[in-house]
Amino acid sequence: MSYDILTLAAYRAIGLKWEGTFSEIVPNLKNVIQQMEDRADELEHKINSNIQLGLSYHTIENGFVHYAVYEVSEEQEIPDGMMEIKVPEWTYVKTTHNKGEDIQKTYQDLHQWLFDSDYTVIREDGVDYYDPYMPIKHEHYPVDRDPNDPHFDIYIPVVKK
Repeated sequence: MSYDILTLAAYRAIGLKWEGTFSEIVPNLKNVIQQMEDRADELEHKINSNIQLGLSYHTIENGFVHYAVYEVSEEQEIPDGMMEIKVPEWTYVKTTHNKGEDIQKTYQDLHQWLFDSDYTVIREDGVDYYDPYMPIKHEHYPVDRDPNDPHFDIYIPVVKK
């Protein structure tokens, strides 16, 4: 696996929000992600229509909040039933999960890399996180991915130790 450190500018995203426990993921989370894909045309001011974002924040005990969104420009109005999230400028460690690989192993390898590196994960002030290792996970999904064997980029916000 390769790991890159990069900084992404702050951005605005609009889409659907799901929150729940790990036991509620199937099929609920996949349904929300699919709904967002089906409604993507409602966002006329997408920055990159080929990438759907999955922004996960582990702020629920035994679960997380997930935003299935697209990055949009400031001109974009919020369609009915959708919501907006603003992501600050952060430095990330980026890696890629490849088709045919085990997602759990990809994350285990990333966790080990973080442990051995000069970086630690970002925790926002005043927010309680229930995942001590990767409280914030941003995944960038190509819209042409295979939902049963996806490939995608993983971005974990980090700071120097």
